[in-house]
Amino acid sequence: MKASDLFVKCLESEGIEYIFGVPGEENADFMMSLEQSEQIRFVLTRHEQGAAFMAEIYGRLTGNPAACLGTLGPGATNLITGVADANMDRAPMLVLTGQGATTRLHKESHQVMDVVKMFEPVTKWAVSLRHPEILPEVVRKAVRLARTEKPGACHIELPEDVAKLDADAQPLDTRKFRRPVTDDKIVDRAFDILKNARRPIIIAGNGCIRRRASKQLRKFCEQTGVGVVSTFMAKGCVDMDADYCLYTIGLQSKDLVSCAVDAADVVLTLGYDMVEYPPRLWNELGDKKIIHADFLPAEIDANYHPDTELVGDLAHTLWMLNERVTKIGLPQYDLGNQAAARREMTAEIAEHADDDTKGSIRPQKALWDARKVLGPEDILLSDVGAHKMWVARHFQCHEPNTCLIPNGFCSMGFALPGAIAASLVHPDRRILAVCGDAGFMMNVQEMETAKRLDCNLVVMVWEDREYGLIAWKQTNEFGRHTDLSFDNPDWLQLSQAFGWNGHVVQDSLALAPALEQAFAENGPSLIVIPIDYRENALLTERLGNIACPI
Repeated sequence: MKASDLFVKCLESEGIEYIFGVPGEENADFMMSLEQSEQIRFVLTRHEQGAAFMAEIYGRLTGNPAACLGTLGPGATNLITGVADANMDRAPMLVLTGQGATTRLHKESHQVMDVVKMFEPVTKWAVSLRHPEILPEVVRKAVRLARTEKPGACHIELPEDVAKLDADAQPLDTRKFRRPVTDDKIVDRAFDILKNARRPIIIAGNGCIRRRASKQLRKFCEQTGVGVVSTFMAKGCVDMDADYCLYTIGLQSKDLVSCAVDAADVVLTLGYDMVEYPPRLWNELGDKKIIHADFLPAEIDANYHPDTELVGDLAHTLWMLNERVTKIGLPQYDLGNQAAARREMTAEIAEHADDDTKGSIRPQKALWDARKVLGPEDILLSDVGAHKMWVARHFQCHEPNTCLIPNGFCSMGFALPGAIAASLVHPDRRILAVCGDAGFMMNVQEMETAKRLDCNLVVMVWEDREYGLIAWKQTNEFGRHTDLSFDNPDWLQLSQAFGWNGHVVQDSLALAPALEQAFAENGPSLIVIPIDYRENALLTERLGNIACPI
């Protein structure tokens, strides 16, 4: 068979279901081969960045990689932002690019650049296929690396002349391995620390949204009562309704849940990833007693110097701790600070539940209504901007992977394409993307993709006509901000032009009914609300005057 045929067979052997992308001349052979596949669905997107975000969300939701595809040169460079986002958000992904013939790569040539070197900083591995016989090894290695903790992106480049060559090789069987587990003696050491603690707390990170880890974490908390503070990407690792759920941490300023961390004498970190929330913000003096539990050893950081490291499969580590809790038990902890932090934060989340403002809608109200209309398994995706801070603080979850926030690389333009992928993975669930007007317009062309695929999803745009998060940060530091304003299209005409359902909601009391209506409509729907970002300054003031509850 041709090398391009073998490439597709190898991807099929790995269980790849989706490839999102924009093909070009240099991967024409691959596309012709892919057309023959009965297993892999190719989704044509309107921009390569959108394709990468779609592949990222597929990976985050399933734990298995999808692929994004671009041609050489500008097609490959268009992919890179979304690839970097997936890699730093720990989503398994394959990145497939075409390339000019190997006979012209040694000299100046049309659209040719070193794509592999370009992708090296934003992937776990990047390689160019220069011989068809190595295809099975390369694909097997790329998929295994993409899925191995910490998951991420792997890049494979296929030059156009190599794609045409004959290949005698066959795909390698997919063989998976069990992750290493933590040593018993190290778990005993960590358990001794917990036995001698008075006010332990858990900081749960991205690693805890793996379903088995979440199950064991909940069991540990139910047995011990120890509270869990989640990073942005760990939302839903414990149920928001559980008494031990202390909501979310990760804002740059001190928040109510930070008080519980301040009061703790032992911090158990689980799947914690400091790309989300640097230790200097919660362990400024570097004096906290820390137990690090993760798939990998701790990153070196002056403010993160664990007393004990439980390195191995996180779910198994938690199971080992649970076995000890069951057999030996732990003391009755002093968790009053944690209960107080939860009580105060619960009140703040509900403060504007009954708003009846007209002409603008507070962020707190918008997210209260979003939570009200979404079921426990439904999915909210947040783009990047001022709204992301509100989603992180005020939108809580019942299950893992039901609030997807980019919080490693933090790229704008993520939510609309991500929502398309989420609707493909879970067509039976409600999918809501929350965007700022700036971020939404960065990949607005994917409205056509959503309509063409007949995706059932809702996008809620918070309109403030400026780069609101930058304005917020500049004002906090300088007392004013530079010119960050812009104009927007007529939203209803935009919706109509793309064949979407469209709604502009001006009043708080109308939002929940509008969301219900949008979810009842066939196909994609857009809801635009005038957001009251005067609340940003009020939140800054509030965080600057936090008095820890007791």
